Amino acid sequence: MRMETLEEFNGKPDSLFFTDGQRRIDFVLVYEDESKKENNKKGTNEKQKRKRQAYESNLISHGLQLEATRSVSDDKLVFVKVHAPWEVLCTYAEIMHIKLPLKPNDLKTRSTFDTFNWFTKVLRVNESVIKPEQEFFTAPFEKSRMNDFYILDRDSFFNPATRSRIVYFILSRVKYQVMNNVNKFGINRLVSSGIYKAAFPLHDCKFNYKSEDPNCPSERYLLYREWAHPRSIYKKQPLDLIRKYYGEKIGIYFAWLGYYTQMLLLAAVVGVACFLYGYLNQDNCTWSKEVCDPDIGGQILMCPQCDRLCPFWRLNITCESSKKLCIFDSFGTLIFAVFMGVWVTLFLEFWKRRQAELEYEWDTVELQQEEQPRPEYEAQCNHVVINEITQEEERIPFTTCGKCIRITLCASAVFFWILLIIASVIGIIVYRLSVFIVFSTTLPKNPNGTDPIQKYLTPQMATSITASIISFIIIMILNTIYEKVAIMITNFELPRTQTDYENSLTMKMFLFQFVNYYSSCFYIAFFKGKFVGYPGDPVYWLGKYRNEECDPGGCLLELTTQLTIIMGGKAIWNNIQEVLLPWVMNLIGRYKRVSGSEKITPRWEQDYHLQPMGRLGLFYEYLEMIIQFGFVTLFVASFPLAPLLALVNNILEIRVDAWKLTTQFRRMVPEKAQDIGAWQPIMQGIAILAVVTNAMIIAFTSDMIPRLVYYWSFSIPPYGDHTYYTMDGYINNTLSVFNITDFKNTDKENPYIGLGNYTLCRYRDFRNPPGHPQEYKHNIYYWHVIAAKLAFIIVMEHVIYSVKFFISYAIPDVSKITKSKIKREKYLTQKLLHESHLKDLTKNMGLIAERIGGVADSSVRPKLE
Repeated sequence: MRMETLEEFNGKPDSLFFTDGQRRIDFVLVYEDESKKENNKKGTNEKQKRKRQAYESNLISHGLQLEATRSVSDDKLVFVKVHAPWEVLCTYAEIMHIKLPLKPNDLKTRSTFDTFNWFTKVLRVNESVIKPEQEFFTAPFEKSRMNDFYILDRDSFFNPATRSRIVYFILSRVKYQVMNNVNKFGINRLVSSGIYKAAFPLHDCKFNYKSEDPNCPSERYLLYREWAHPRSIYKKQPLDLIRKYYGEKIGIYFAWLGYYTQMLLLAAVVGVACFLYGYLNQDNCTWSKEVCDPDIGGQILMCPQCDRLCPFWRLNITCESSKKLCIFDSFGTLIFAVFMGVWVTLFLEFWKRRQAELEYEWDTVELQQEEQPRPEYEAQCNHVVINEITQEEERIPFTTCGKCIRITLCASAVFFWILLIIASVIGIIVYRLSVFIVFSTTLPKNPNGTDPIQKYLTPQMATSITASIISFIIIMILNTIYEKVAIMITNFELPRTQTDYENSLTMKMFLFQFVNYYSSCFYIAFFKGKFVGYPGDPVYWLGKYRNEECDPGGCLLELTTQLTIIMGGKAIWNNIQEVLLPWVMNLIGRYKRVSGSEKITPRWEQDYHLQPMGRLGLFYEYLEMIIQFGFVTLFVASFPLAPLLALVNNILEIRVDAWKLTTQFRRMVPEKAQDIGAWQPIMQGIAILAVVTNAMIIAFTSDMIPRLVYYWSFSIPPYGDHTYYTMDGYINNTLSVFNITDFKNTDKENPYIGLGNYTLCRYRDFRNPPGHPQEYKHNIYYWHVIAAKLAFIIVMEHVIYSVKFFISYAIPDVSKITKSKIKREKYLTQKLLHESHLKDLTKNMGLIAERIGGVADSSVRPKLE
């Protein structure tokens, strides 16, 4: 390996080749020269140097070619450029079962909307700028059949993404040390131990300027211009170019995110319509009018909501919250919840079809056969067993018993950490119960509700807002801890392939995040205010804290507040973490450079100063969107505007992620991916759970069912006094009555103010009044409501699940056209290879026959003469 000099570099900042200008740079390794380190620990530095030298020597023995050069701006840094020759590429392409072109394909046709061509032309990518890729029939590469493949030019047969994949495959498996008969290998270990500072493939040019080399396609520049630039926010994504430049794994993510965003448009339109329906009809909300009426709500004295320090209060102080509740707790919410149950099924089913099309177009239909074991898995393969299928010996990392032990330990660890999350949620509940008393004593206590602060900020609302903020902070802290825990557990589990590894990590992280993000919402929706007893006999939690009651306007409004704070806070935090942080880090890095002049800084050094994407790649991007998907579907009955907020966020998210990838991060190693992995079954599970949660929110969290029961049964005889169906009198007839003299702690100092001559107070429940033979027991209205709630849940679930099943059955996962294309391509590919093989065989047989015939003629001719 030779060291390139500054004179040989000669100021070519966009060069992608070795000094000779012929050999392409497929990968770059970066290390710090030990002899020039400030803290020069001789023993440690010598060990690192020997490991690196051994590693690079082994790379050369595997056929790779290396060339080193010092940094222009920092003399301590050394860049090792790696080139894979033709023979190495061919050898490993066969080992990795990489599919490569056989002949141009005339079957693949992109789906276009000819009817709306005039309209969609504005939204499509300009094909004169980003030209469509030529399609080919492909097959796993075999050196013995090299002549069958479409090789016009050796330099272009393996594109840069494929070259980087192959080189990274080699880098991940070359050893650098043998210790106690255990091989230590892989660039990832060397980077994590500090022997190398970085390892990455190169971008092909600057993001804002084309390459000076006319032969360079400048794909990074095209992606920035047509995909990441703000002026392209309305355009469709150039998915084929994204896939070509960054690989199928990133391509499938942006395809999924784009499709999800398109489907959100429909959900957002319906959600806004339902919100406007509630908003425009809030003035016609009879029960809200009764709450605000001074002669009705103003004359109803409500019981205190805690034991000693809470005051009596007039119902009309909840006027503002009851008006807001009318917007969300309306008949439109029910329609929207049913619609979303159908929408999520349509989204998942149509995405499967779109995913199948991408599998065909991107040649990943049979990807599972190509995937190789992870190097970390191969390093632990010390046990020899007989493969049941091949009946040949193969190495595995542990026996069946050892595998069971590992699975048990991993499951126990996951369960333990989930319990820890639940413990933190319980801590938030304790905070709610404790701080509610504080707010009850510090906030104004005017029972007439004339104080402007009390009018808009009740103790329950203040408690809910502060608890939501604290909960969000704890969520962000726990996320950092659980990320490391989940990675440690998955590493110990030792999955075989990278797909298995990511799927296993995905399930663990989602379980953590599910409990972390949604537990507070589940508490407000299904537990808060449900088990509180009544004023004379309240229920205590942990024997000390009186169970928390809902806000006077109902728990639905609190659930909406919780969702708004968590969704909004999460979006802001993610933007800071994902966009602002790498931008600031890169800005600081540029100021710290000695040289600082990008005109003479080579491409490999410019890329080194960008931020690394990280080993998990798009994992956190998927996780962010799936958590959002859960908020949009699981609790949408409480917040119809959630799809609109998600739509706006995702439109920006696509372009922000694109900007981040093309401008702030090093180029990732292109990876193959057939689908979105474990995220697909997770979304299906969320879709099933969403039907139950929304049905239960409407039944138990909102007041829709009690109002309907009153309207159809208790507003008319024999239970009501009206001669026609009406909502008049709903408030007065559905609030229970309590005798103040029945309070248990009457001997204590009475802290209640504004009591006056009242002897009765009211509370939210359906119980018999004092003096009744079964006083304070649940009345007949309560049992009617319970029966109606259960019937509603059963009917709604069965209707939506039936529709979901029908839709899933009616919409096949793979369209007929795609199935035909896959079969046709497979047939033609096999025919092409088979015919080629037959031609070679026939040609060889003909040569053999000619030779045999020639020998026979020469032996017969003398006899005839």
